[in-house]
Amino acid sequence: MALETYHAKRDFTRTAEPKGKMLRAKAGHSFVIQKHAATRLHYDFRLEMDGVLKSWAVTRGPSLVAGEKRLAVHVEDHPLEYGGFEGNIPKGEYGGGSVIVWDRGTWKPVGDPERGYKKGHLEFELEGEKLDGRWHLIRMHGKPREKRENWLLIKGEDDAARPEDAPDILDEMPESVLTGREIEDLEGEAPGWSSKTGRIKGGKAKALAKSKTKDSPEVEASPPDIDPLKVKKAKKSTLPDFIEPQLATLSAKPPIGKRWIHEVKFDGYRLIARIEAGRVKLLTRSGLDWTKRFGKSVAEAFANLPVGKAMIDGELVVETDAGSSDFSALQADLSDDRTDRFVFYAFDLLHLDGADLTASPLLERKALLRNLIPERGLIRYSDHFDEQGGLVLEHACRLSLEGIVSKLGDAPYRPGRSKDWLKSKCSSRQEFVVAGYVPSTALRNAIGSLVMGVYDGAKLVHVGRVGTGYSAKIAGDLFKQLEQSRIDKSPFAKKLESEAARGVKFVEPKLVAEVEFRAWTADGNLRHAAFRGLREDKLAKDVTRESGPGQKVEKPQARKVKLTHPDRIYWPDAGVTKEGLADYYAEVWPKIAPFITGRPLALLRSPEGIEGQSFFQKHAWRGMNKEIGLFQDPTDPPDEKIIFIDDLDGLLGLVQSAVLEIHPWGSTTKDLEKPDTIIMDLDPGDDVSWARVIEAARDVKQRLEDVGLAAFVKTSGGKGLHVVTPLKPSAGWDEVKTFAKGIADAMAADEPDKYVSTITKSKRTGKILIDYLRNGRNNTAVAAYSTRARKGAPVSMPLDWEELNEGIGPNYFTVLNAPQRLASLKKDPWENYRASAKVLPKVPAKKK
Repeated sequence: MALETYHAKRDFTRTAEPKGKMLRAKAGHSFVIQKHAATRLHYDFRLEMDGVLKSWAVTRGPSLVAGEKRLAVHVEDHPLEYGGFEGNIPKGEYGGGSVIVWDRGTWKPVGDPERGYKKGHLEFELEGEKLDGRWHLIRMHGKPREKRENWLLIKGEDDAARPEDAPDILDEMPESVLTGREIEDLEGEAPGWSSKTGRIKGGKAKALAKSKTKDSPEVEASPPDIDPLKVKKAKKSTLPDFIEPQLATLSAKPPIGKRWIHEVKFDGYRLIARIEAGRVKLLTRSGLDWTKRFGKSVAEAFANLPVGKAMIDGELVVETDAGSSDFSALQADLSDDRTDRFVFYAFDLLHLDGADLTASPLLERKALLRNLIPERGLIRYSDHFDEQGGLVLEHACRLSLEGIVSKLGDAPYRPGRSKDWLKSKCSSRQEFVVAGYVPSTALRNAIGSLVMGVYDGAKLVHVGRVGTGYSAKIAGDLFKQLEQSRIDKSPFAKKLESEAARGVKFVEPKLVAEVEFRAWTADGNLRHAAFRGLREDKLAKDVTRESGPGQKVEKPQARKVKLTHPDRIYWPDAGVTKEGLADYYAEVWPKIAPFITGRPLALLRSPEGIEGQSFFQKHAWRGMNKEIGLFQDPTDPPDEKIIFIDDLDGLLGLVQSAVLEIHPWGSTTKDLEKPDTIIMDLDPGDDVSWARVIEAARDVKQRLEDVGLAAFVKTSGGKGLHVVTPLKPSAGWDEVKTFAKGIADAMAADEPDKYVSTITKSKRTGKILIDYLRNGRNNTAVAAYSTRARKGAPVSMPLDWEELNEGIGPNYFTVLNAPQRLASLKKDPWENYRASAKVLPKVPAKKK
């Protein structure tokens, strides 16, 4: 079940239950049992699986008597945050009543948990504060027209089991493991608040608890206000005009130790929000007042916080449709006067209502801050992870985030650069000084690339050019801005070599740009660099090299293909140019090569970029690059030859020809009539949730595995997912297509309310098309790692099945962030793809 069912049943303006988040630090095996005094007292048994809590309502609670069956009604999935929820759900709301955390811990599956869950028999071991040992959850056969799904919770025979005449653990240990309260103690307590322990971690802000209305009389009063002067080391003080922000020091890897906490590193503008009697200022890290730059909505959100005077540290970002913060998108929105995507993540509280908190421990400052920030809205609380920093960083990098910031939980706030805060990055990224530009060869009055430098003392050192990452508008705006600061002489301390100086117009070194790049070359130049935006909040004289030459850099493969107009913009919104596309493919070449070389190709060409005319090309064209190969399909006329490539130069020849999508056949040129691939394309209707697409992919996976075939998954870069199966080339096209059709038809027959196998649009409303037609001769699907001719420059990205969750949508990975993800992977999720190939079964796949 998806979280959409959980969300649909709750009004989060009235209930303190957590809505849940997308990002997870790592996959886990937690369990929780919550005692729930709703209409009838019962125990909610929850196991962490697939990024959610699979949940059962156990009417009489668990029994330690081996073999004793307790009815467990399967209910909707809950978010992981629900495992820490304790408090009152208002009467009249779904599940209204009191909830305590009766037990919690970890569970260990016996056998494959996904298969067990699908088959209806989960066997596992619990290690909790009250329960442990082996347990079973077994699904009962449903009666006709029975809506609820009934399971049985049964204790296994082991040392933790008790005889029938032993005391009942439910009576023996009735209290909460979180707060020590019994269920009766919650009467009169506010949501997320305990008179025994104070604020319960994971509870709502007090603003939510104040949401009593005429229609909701059962909502409790807010918890008592916390006096900030009673926080450890807080001191009475007037609100200062400005506090210089604390800055993190770059670290090669996260620190180790229990004193450290770890936060996601955001990709936006660092701001200090100063609030005084409803008047708000948003101050940059150098103290500039940028309140007006972000429109009225941000300031109004801070003015509405339940504070009189405060100073809050955080970062303002733009979150794209893919779900991650993006500095380039923030720059574009500011340029277009767009304010509807702004989000401010608050991560520190420096001053509150007459109390200076800078000397207080970080975790106490954050606890106070969390109490001020509403659950939803433009301002959000930046949560942290207590897990090992290395694991948090690994997860962040797999998601192509910028990195993490590790902070000492017991340290004060220290303005300026400090080693109490350490930043670990997923990719090489820093600010550089703009010292010149090269005009565009494709656009008038626009820059084609920027010439960058860093200061070494008083000397400006050349570090190369940045030729991608500019939208057409930004390229034009930069041209106008830089033309006004042209100078005749190079500002660099050393004379540039002739190639580096070719075509450069030098400017006064005043502007600072943020740049993402793959590595440094041996001679100190940037490699595969992309412009992310101007940093108006940083002075040029402060820009120094954060890291540099010294690490071993793989020498780039020599290229035969020369790109004409390398600064031609293919994706205007993302600013990806022809050169940027070539850099991407050079970076991912070892990964994409097995899926596109030696195969007939169908190509989507867009000579003017995604906003111009696009067309499919299956045969050779006049002026085609000589590095692209030709092959004769015996069913085609002799003068119509199909296209293939064998190496990186062939791929760059496609880039030169404005190929923005690569769609290979499911067979090779050496064995054209024997497919070695099955692709099941899951194409959702417009009103289908992403969670349902994930569910469909797992269904396809199970059906394939049931007949002995392997299943791999990738994002499509469009709307859905592709489930891909490698085959040993033995069956013909008709057999493979018939087999794929059998899977699609079976899914549509088994669950007609969810799936269709016919392409007719009128039948697809609210359903997912299981498109098997990709498996016919001459039919294709986009290759793994290929770009898509869609906004944002998305790519089709292979995933591990464990990564498949609601936080990674179909277009999450792009030309700009995919190389970062691949560099962070310790193991290729498709590493065993070809080794997993099997002969196509002779029987159609059926659901068991």
